[in-house]
Amino acid sequence: MSAAVIVDAVRTPLAKGKPGGAYADIHPVDLHAAALRALVDRTGIDPVVIDDVISGAVGQVGEQAGNTARWALLAAGYPESVPGVTVDRQCGSSQQALHFAAQGVIAGAYDVAVASGVESMSRIPIGSQFQGKDFFGPQVGARYGGGLVPQGISAELIAQKWDLSRAQLDEYSAMSHERAARAWKDGLLDSQVTFVNDLRTDETIRPGTSVETLAGLRPAFRNDDWAAAYPTIDWRVTAGNSSPVNDGSAAVLVTSDEAAARLGLKPRARVHSFAVVGDDPILMLTGIIPATKKVLDRAGLSLGDIDAFEVNEAFASVVLAWQAETGADLAKVNVNGGAIAIGHPLGASGARLATSLLNVLEQQDGRFGLQVMCEAGGLANATIIERI
Repeated sequence: MSAAVIVDAVRTPLAKGKPGGAYADIHPVDLHAAALRALVDRTGIDPVVIDDVISGAVGQVGEQAGNTARWALLAAGYPESVPGVTVDRQCGSSQQALHFAAQGVIAGAYDVAVASGVESMSRIPIGSQFQGKDFFGPQVGARYGGGLVPQGISAELIAQKWDLSRAQLDEYSAMSHERAARAWKDGLLDSQVTFVNDLRTDETIRPGTSVETLAGLRPAFRNDDWAAAYPTIDWRVTAGNSSPVNDGSAAVLVTSDEAAARLGLKPRARVHSFAVVGDDPILMLTGIIPATKKVLDRAGLSLGDIDAFEVNEAFASVVLAWQAETGADLAKVNVNGGAIAIGHPLGASGARLATSLLNVLEQQDGRFGLQVMCEAGGLANATIIERI
């Protein structure tokens, strides 16, 4: 059985996902192509040997519809013989793409695969694919008694359940900005990015963000209807302790160890273990807790064996609840900043986390890294990579 190894990983800087953002005038196919092209340029691999490009995208409508992976690889100059497929596991889409690529290599179905992702939230606003429709269906609605809620309400319910104060949420968020700003200043992110247009940093990082500044923001998800439905919530989640909307792409080159040797490629890590779980769709974002346990159990590792964590910062409450349950050391979590500062371009975030994790392990001479992603519907992906 072949090992699945990571040869390289690259991302674009992340832009504001709204009109006026640095990538607002770039078609998502072309934005996606930037990461795919960079992967070939950086490794020198002949793209004709790529067996499949597996990509994540959440807003699969409009300019991101019609299997965007196929059009992006052609836009990147890959040969017409290279196939592509687009998957949707919501925010974990490109992390699931990485799992599929690794599984294909381990099974012997692939020698070389690319896992990637894209989201242009400026051109395909969040929720565009739903078009105002009830996508749950009547039977799911009946099962949960009408209790299914938007993610912002889930984030509030998590803060309430784990008794996370507004100050704790804001303190964590300020730390995310401080870490990200420092990482760019110290050049720690330069090696993992391919620049697009004139953007030379992640556009939503706010250097100097303070707890005092964040404390002045209003709750983002409170309205009269939700306040009536949940009278015990004291409304702690704001735009400042939530991830922003973003545009960006990322890509990871995965091969078998035999193919890497044959092609003269030097692996940087191997995909050690992976897991996916389902969890409560009302709390929704807590799946990262059982996913962490499941992937560690599968790997035969303990939390203490992990040198670095990438936990997607959809909301500060999600990361802090995960930390409270796992006991992980926050000094090892998102050490170069997380999505609250860097950004969360939905379909690209899983591959972005993998790119960040790989680089942190190398910078810190670590061995094992774990990334975990909360996803709509009460899902979560977890991945452990081992630096070579």
